Amino acid sequence: MKLLMLYLYTPVTLLFSGSKADNTVYVCDSPNAKRYHLKESCRGLSNCTYRIIKISPEQAKKSGKTLCRWED
Repeated sequence: MKLLMLYLYTPVTLLFSGSKADNTVYVCDSPNAKRYHLKESCRGLSNCTYRIIKISPEQAKKSGKTLCRWED
């Protein structure tokens, strides 16, 4: 019975695990910023003297940004 419950629970978990956070990354709005961040609290953003904005991962990649090394 536990195996059956685990099997039934897994697809539901996968279906709802794609939260809004998966569709949003954070970038420093500086013209020199080169990285995007998965969490707004990432220590890689601590040096940002401009505003921090939310964008889609696709937008970040299209603008030439790469994933922050603290979050890799």
